Amino acid sequence: MFNKILIANRGEIAIRIMRACRELGIQTVAVYSDADKNAQHVQFADEAVHIGNAAPKESYLNMDVLIQAALHSKADAIHPGYGFLSENASFAAAVEAANLTFIGPSAASIRAMGDKAESKILMKKAGVPTVPGHEGLETYEEFKKAAKEIGYPVLIKASAGGGGKGMRVVHAENELQEAIELARSEAQNSFGDERLLIEKYLAEAHHIEIQVFGDHHGNLVHLFERECSVQRRHQKIIEESPSPLLTPELREKMGEAAVAAARAVNYNNAGTVEFIFDPKLSTFYFLEMNTRLQVEHPVTELVTGLDLVHWQIRIAAGEKFPFAQTDLHQHGHAIECRVYAEDPSTGFLPSTGKLLQFIQPQGPGIRVDSGFAAGDEVTHFYDPLLAKLIVYAGNREDAIKRMKNALNDFIVHGVVTNMDYMHAVLETDDFKQGKVTTRWVDTKFGEWNVPQPELHALIAAALTDVVFVGGKTQPAVSNETDPFNPWKQTGNYRN
Repeated sequence: MFNKILIANRGEIAIRIMRACRELGIQTVAVYSDADKNAQHVQFADEAVHIGNAAPKESYLNMDVLIQAALHSKADAIHPGYGFLSENASFAAAVEAANLTFIGPSAASIRAMGDKAESKILMKKAGVPTVPGHEGLETYEEFKKAAKEIGYPVLIKASAGGGGKGMRVVHAENELQEAIELARSEAQNSFGDERLLIEKYLAEAHHIEIQVFGDHHGNLVHLFERECSVQRRHQKIIEESPSPLLTPELREKMGEAAVAAARAVNYNNAGTVEFIFDPKLSTFYFLEMNTRLQVEHPVTELVTGLDLVHWQIRIAAGEKFPFAQTDLHQHGHAIECRVYAEDPSTGFLPSTGKLLQFIQPQGPGIRVDSGFAAGDEVTHFYDPLLAKLIVYAGNREDAIKRMKNALNDFIVHGVVTNMDYMHAVLETDDFKQGKVTTRWVDTKFGEWNVPQPELHALIAAALTDVVFVGGKTQPAVSNETDPFNPWKQTGNYRN
């Protein structure tokens, strides 16, 4: 087992990995940029190394600095978390070349699945169903011919992409050329690679992903599915397991397809095979493989009883994964809501500022993974994810109720969040009946109105500096020394 691991990430996922290391008796090294010098993950680690300026390319995306930090701190391994360099094959190879262990799949597996076009060709060879489409197209005429053959609407997307970058839906031929130009430009800016592919666009599809796990001894299993169809701008905001749509037969077929996909690239460690599912035809297609731990991994942990980060570390250290497929089962129901510092009423634009209050909900079946506390600053440099709120219950109906209560109990002041929005989604009949598709937010929930604060709440906030005693007002105690009292702030913004 490792003695010390450097976590090449920040925020809640860095803390999540550090907790697992602490439980396994492993020391941890945090890395931090100028913007994160007081961050929670820095305080949580056994030691911390400064790696550069706030801009990601000068800190969390700087491979050489991260590897030097690991060597200088005498770490045995690097865990990349998710995002940043977690799916960068060059980084995985550089870590191994420095005689360190990369806690994740091999560079070859990452490279094979990182290219959307190449991975699709591999999946076809492995017998995994793929969305009808074409790879390797260059000219407008080639795209035009392919779109006619597939039939509109079609999806143009970056071959080297992910996270919705370099992706455009095209409904008619007169939109095609502009969509290609925009997608190509965005792909080049985001990934340094302008190659595109074209696919049939499934308008009323569900996004279902299968967690897979492999070790270095040839064992490879799936840990069932997660339903991830509640999305905005191709970014997931609510995930759950099990999916309310899958029958046992479909679950088995998708699990087998996911394992076949992973086996085609000799996969080890944690990974996720993503599928598009058409409930009308009961058909599923390979979408992509994420060669890393997923943001939504906690819902799988809760329904399987396995600690995925523990097993990532143990497998990277050479241990066998001890469970056969028949040993693994789902129990109960788990839901995750991603709490973002963003404003749904302005198209989900990020919200920045100091967290004046950050009070997390507690209780049976409630878990919060977060990298923030009251007093922390939410900046524009990084992803606006504040926390992952996860609940577990015996069935889906009870899990939905528990999540709504937990959202109500989560108090965040200082930035705008999407919690009211997610609560409203959970209230809809479509969500309760499992009918939410990947386009549902855009087509059916775009007119959501932000709830206005009630008058008595505003009055109460205005009177926080006084209390009534015997019919008279007098100053409330302790407010003068409260560093987070918004009424005492003297910065550019004042209440």
